[in-house]
Amino acid sequence: MHDLRRQALESGKTVSRKARSKQASPASSRPSSQPPSRAASRSRAVSRADSEEDEAGNLSDETSFSTNSIDELLNGDGSDPITDAWRAGLADRIQELLDRKRSSVQGREKCLATYVRILTAQYAEEDIRGKEAELVVAFLKSIKAETSERETILAMKALAMTVVTSPSDLIYEAVCGPLKRVISDSTSVPSKTAAVHCLGTCTFFGGASDDEILDNMAYLLEIVASDGSFIDAQDEADPVVAALEEWGSLSTLIDDIADESEEAAEYFVDQLSSSDPGVQIAAGENIALLYEKSYRPLTEDDCGTEFGEGDIISDPDEIPGVPKLVKNYDVYRRTDVLKDTLSDLASLNTRRLSKKEQKAIRTNFADILDSVEYPTHGPRYQNAISQDTGKRYGSRMTVRIHKEGVMKIDKWWKLHRLQALRRVLQSGFVKHYEANPIVFESLPYTSPSANARMVC
Repeated sequence: MHDLRRQALESGKTVSRKARSKQASPASSRPSSQPPSRAASRSRAVSRADSEEDEAGNLSDETSFSTNSIDELLNGDGSDPITDAWRAGLADRIQELLDRKRSSVQGREKCLATYVRILTAQYAEEDIRGKEAELVVAFLKSIKAETSERETILAMKALAMTVVTSPSDLIYEAVCGPLKRVISDSTSVPSKTAAVHCLGTCTFFGGASDDEILDNMAYLLEIVASDGSFIDAQDEADPVVAALEEWGSLSTLIDDIADESEEAAEYFVDQLSSSDPGVQIAAGENIALLYEKSYRPLTEDDCGTEFGEGDIISDPDEIPGVPKLVKNYDVYRRTDVLKDTLSDLASLNTRRLSKKEQKAIRTNFADILDSVEYPTHGPRYQNAISQDTGKRYGSRMTVRIHKEGVMKIDKWWKLHRLQALRRVLQSGFVKHYEANPIVFESLPYTSPSANARMVC
C-alpha cells in the first residue's frame, strides 16, 4: 500500500499522450462546444480571502468539498484531543453501512455523516483496511440511487475520504462510470459539483492509468469550455469551478503537457471574463500553473543550442545550486493581451462585487500576473529585499504544522495539491498531514529535526 501511495504521488507521473504520439486524439476526448458564454450564476465557493466567519452558512465538513479561506488554512492548528473512543463508533458505522437491510434514508445519511466525520478527524487506515471494496460497493448504491441529495453527496464524500485514507489501484475503475453518470444526468447541481470533486480525488489516488488521467482532464476541460452545458448545467458556476480545480490538481501528476497547454490556456483565458469570482480565480491559478510548467532546468545537453531572447531565466539572487530555466514551449500565443487582462483584474474596482470578493481577485491576480511575467515566481512572491539576508523574500506562503515545522508553498503545483487535499480533508488536514503518508508525501515539509524531506 505504501508503494501505491508513492506511485500515486510522483510529480512526474506521466507525460502527455500527445507528447508520446502526434496522432490525433479521439474526438470524444476533445472539447467540441462553441466558445463559452460567461457563467451568470454566482458560485457558492468561498473566496480564498474570506474570513472564518463567512463559513457559518456553509455545509459542514461531512458534505463540503470547497476550501475555506486560504489564510485560515495557513494559520490554523486543527488539532483534536487524542482518544480511542472513536474506533468503536467507526466499527459500528462500517457494519451499519455494509448492512443496508431495513435502513432508512435518514438513517443512512446519519451513518454516512458520522463515518465521514470520524475519517476526517482521525487517520483510520488500519480500521478500514480490508473493507475498502465492500465500503465502495455500499457508497455506490447510495450514489447510483440518488434517493436524496444529502445521501448522495455524503456517499461521495465518504468515498473520497476512503480513497485518501487507504488508496487502492482498484477503486477508480469501479467508481468512474457511476460518478460520471451523476455529473451528466443528475438534476441536482450540488450533486454534480460533488461528483466532479470526487472524480478528481478518485482519479488522483484510486489507481487511474496515465491515459485515464488525461482522458478525465479532457472531460473536465469540456465542462469548462461549455460553461457547464456539456453536463446540462448551463451557466452554473459551481460545477465549472470544480472542473477547473480538479483539472489543475490532476495536471500536477503530469510532467509534460506541452501539446495540451495551448488549448487549455484558451479556455482558461476565456473564463477570466466570467461574472463569478470563483471561476475567474480558479482559471487564473491554472494559467499560472501552465506557465510554471512551461519551463525546465537548463542542462548540459542544451550547450550550443540557440534560444530566443528571454527564453532563459536566471535566479535573481544567484543562489548556488539553483539552475537556470529555459522555456520549453509557449503556453498562450497572445501573452501580451493576457498580461493586460491580468493587470486589469489585479487592480479591479467595481460595485458589482463585495469588498472581500474584490480583495480576493486583486490579491490572487497580482500573484498570477507576476508568475506569467516571471514563471519562477510562486504564490505570494515578494521582490522586497530582506535586510537580514540581502536576498529577495520570494514566495512567503507557508503552512505551519503545529509548532514542529513549516510547509512552504513556493510553487503553483504545491498550492494546487494543498487545495485539493484541503477540499477533501477540511478541518482534518493537519491531522492527516501528520499521520497519513499519502498526504505527507504530497507536499514538502521542513522541521527542526530535518531541514528538508522532499518526496515530490
